[in-house]
Amino acid sequence: MSLSPFALCIIAIVLLGALGLPIGHSMVAGSILYLLLSGLDLGTAAEQILNGLFNSYVLLAIPLFILAADLMNIGSLTDRLLQFCLILVGRFRGGLGHVNVVANMIFAGMSGSAIADAVGIGRIIIGMMTREGRYPIAYAGAITASAAIIGPIIPPSIPMVLYALISDTSIGYLFLGGFIPGIMLGVAFMIMNSIIARRRNYPVEAKIPLRDVPRITIRAFPALMLPVILLFGIYGGVMTPTEGAAAAAFYALLASTVLYRAVTWKQLYDAILSSAKATTSIGMLIAGALVFNYVVTIENIPSSLARFMGGYDLSAAGFLLLVNIILLVLGCLLEGSTIILVVLPIFIPTAKVLGIDLVHFGVVCVVNIMIGLLTPPYGLLLFVLANMTKQPLGAIVREASPFIFVSILVLAIITIVPDSILWLPRVMGYRG
Repeated sequence: MSLSPFALCIIAIVLLGALGLPIGHSMVAGSILYLLLSGLDLGTAAEQILNGLFNSYVLLAIPLFILAADLMNIGSLTDRLLQFCLILVGRFRGGLGHVNVVANMIFAGMSGSAIADAVGIGRIIIGMMTREGRYPIAYAGAITASAAIIGPIIPPSIPMVLYALISDTSIGYLFLGGFIPGIMLGVAFMIMNSIIARRRNYPVEAKIPLRDVPRITIRAFPALMLPVILLFGIYGGVMTPTEGAAAAAFYALLASTVLYRAVTWKQLYDAILSSAKATTSIGMLIAGALVFNYVVTIENIPSSLARFMGGYDLSAAGFLLLVNIILLVLGCLLEGSTIILVVLPIFIPTAKVLGIDLVHFGVVCVVNIMIGLLTPPYGLLLFVLANMTKQPLGAIVREASPFIFVSILVLAIITIVPDSILWLPRVMGYRG
């Protein structure tokens, strides 16, 4: 039995990926094979990449948010934010766990990247938590990994920028939609941390003297102002999300170099180089997805899927449940950006037909995909924290399990209750 060009395309992508070729390159190669076997112009691959990358102004936000995160990590912004968070929640049992979560919620308003948050905050907070054996190293790594998934949910958010690219949805309203789910996740993680801290009798931190509070707050004030400037600028109509990303990068540079004077020329060079490498990696993935999505469109896969699901007479709630299950499974196996760029475009037409709001759908999918960063066997944050803490992966997974459980509960709530996502966008004028 001869295989169709599309089947051979999928086989080629899977085999090349299994052999270690980056998924972006694999998708380009598989798509070119499809064009060749279908007798289509091979130059279409280059045309799709160039049109997709150069005609999408929104994509400029990605390298700028990455640069902003790297600049904050090399400055002393993270250390000052953690000291400020100690004032807020350090006095409770398991206080450093709460500090970890709250710091990630604040940091989320600056970077838009879970990995950047885990690395930037993790290096400092894990050292604070494990000093003198106050917390097990695996637990410190697990709560750091869990709290880091809040980063791409509370705006700004690189995954939401990618979703806006494929769905033609407003980035501003997507950002607003992520606020409440991000806060819900933070509260859920703090509740779970409190339960675990009481069961294991984790320590209560020494209270910070009242006279030190103004000094610590003033030291952290420039760092705290970044999300305020960014979000008020975007939602006040002063700048677009892409311009906001540029403002965030400039402010992070200004704060790290001029206000805090905590960056050397070598650190600045390394941050720019690191940002360029990360941007290139994401750019290649987007390029591969653009070509592959063209192939998917030619094969009429989205419409075929819509007809197939229509045959089962799925309701909007049933469709969302099915998508959540599929994404949770894929999140165990694939990287988040790949899922957004390759898998979600197949589901979006069906979501439209069923009358599902695309802002609601996008935020639910992003939260789901972020949970995938915590789920074995290929949860990227698990590997990052296992490497950072030098702990076995299994130990990190065990300690992260309660946080994965409550994050899935939050996912269920925001799926069932669309207003948990759409209320804030509607307050700000969204008509969806």
